[in-house]
Amino acid sequence: MDAVGNLLGRIGGTGPRLLLHAHMDEISYVVRHVTAQGFVLLDTGQGRRRDGPEPRHMVGTDVIVVGRGGALARGVLTTPAGHVLTREQLEREKPTWDDLFVDLGVDSRAEVELLGVHVGAGVVAAAETRQVGRRIVGKALDDRVALATLDLLLEILDPAACEYELWIAATVQEENGTHGARAIASTRRFDAAIAIDVGLVGDVPGVGAHAYESTLGGGPAVVHKDALVFYDATLNDAIRAAAVDAGIAVQDGVYAGYGSDGVAFVDAGVPATLLTVPTRYTHTAFEMVDPADVEALVRLFVAFLTRRGPLHR
Repeated sequence: MDAVGNLLGRIGGTGPRLLLHAHMDEISYVVRHVTAQGFVLLDTGQGRRRDGPEPRHMVGTDVIVVGRGGALARGVLTTPAGHVLTREQLEREKPTWDDLFVDLGVDSRAEVELLGVHVGAGVVAAAETRQVGRRIVGKALDDRVALATLDLLLEILDPAACEYELWIAATVQEENGTHGARAIASTRRFDAAIAIDVGLVGDVPGVGAHAYESTLGGGPAVVHKDALVFYDATLNDAIRAAAVDAGIAVQDGVYAGYGSDGVAFVDAGVPATLLTVPTRYTHTAFEMVDPADVEALVRLFVAFLTRRGPLHR
């Protein structure tokens, strides 16, 4: 573990130094005030307060407030609702941070403080991971699904067969500015880096393939560009070639309104790209993935890591 909390390890193999990395943090809120009546007011855990909260998915979510010394307080993310709403609230297009709060089921600030809750405490969704049909649904699959991919890869990969000096990293603070990846990129040197994250799909009503071509079950996506950076075309071609030779279906991605830890390595002058597991309902407590895409991504990494590529020239 480094000084900012990243986990980094050398797996083995010989050849160009290659980093596979995924982030450990998740979408969250931060306590900014506790009222005298015991309601917990929030700020965003990423981005700017003035942008306001996302209105489509948060109200009614069970949450955990992570307090002092690791104390955990369970509550519900809520807002004034139903019969007590004023006309102004009903006509407001978007809620403000003053409309959104956590109810811990207590009656005073003193009771909240006894639970270990304080200004600056983190607030995360408490949804369980479960199977729905063929799919897996849960909170923080962004980026748990990528960390699971790395775990599965390390279970089956023979380091002696690896054509790279392989390194693995689990990074912090991706969601609020890729700070963990930037710390690694500024202190370590790699010949290439591959970020692993959730991918965007257009296979739900109201979105469509014209916005995002990828679908659940269609295989991992090789990303060419997101809102922050173009990814390395030579590296992407080599990954696609490995997929074709191994008979693994892959998809192509161009993502708007999205960025990854990969930008930190591009900024540091390292060839970098992004591979994703297609994911529905990103940045919610009910993100959805298809296990077949995870399995395909693991097989793709094995195929890529055990063959020589353009980095060997």
